[in-house]
Amino acid sequence: MKNVLIVVDMQNDFINMALGTKEAEKTVQPVIDLINDEQFDTVIATMDTHGTDYMETYEGKYLPVIHCVKDTEGWQINAEVNEALKKRNAIIIEKPTFGSEKLIELLKSEKPESLTFCGLCTDICVISNCLMARAALNGTPMSVVKNACAGVTPAKHEAALDVLASCQFEIK
Repeated sequence: MKNVLIVVDMQNDFINMALGTKEAEKTVQPVIDLINDEQFDTVIATMDTHGTDYMETYEGKYLPVIHCVKDTEGWQINAEVNEALKKRNAIIIEKPTFGSEKLIELLKSEKPESLTFCGLCTDICVISNCLMARAALNGTPMSVVKNACAGVTPAKHEAALDVLASCQFEIK
């Protein structure tokens, strides 16, 4: 693993279903373009994954919208994004909450030379995984591709990018 692309939660529920937004829909093609970019030696995608008990979970109490329940249509990765991921033999990691400990364990063991992040939602899952990676791999160049991410709202997207810039992420 040298140059790694991390695609966060490009799932139907975040694009055009339960929690979808028009901004999220606009990220699909830029994310596909990144996945297809040969500068990345490895592509890793995360999937927000919940059970049918989601509303009883800690997260469900604060975000009371059922989403990304395993094996539902909303949980599936967007079909076009998924096709690009398959062509790149991407590593897929399911995660039960915002950040992925499995992702960080993989990155720590492989010691990539650079990380580039994209996906949904900038202000929740993208920023969580970015900051976990920064803590685990301090000194590794990391970037976020602005037009390949969307937040819950445009304002929260921009706020998350400002925080990431403060934490030494290059905003592309």
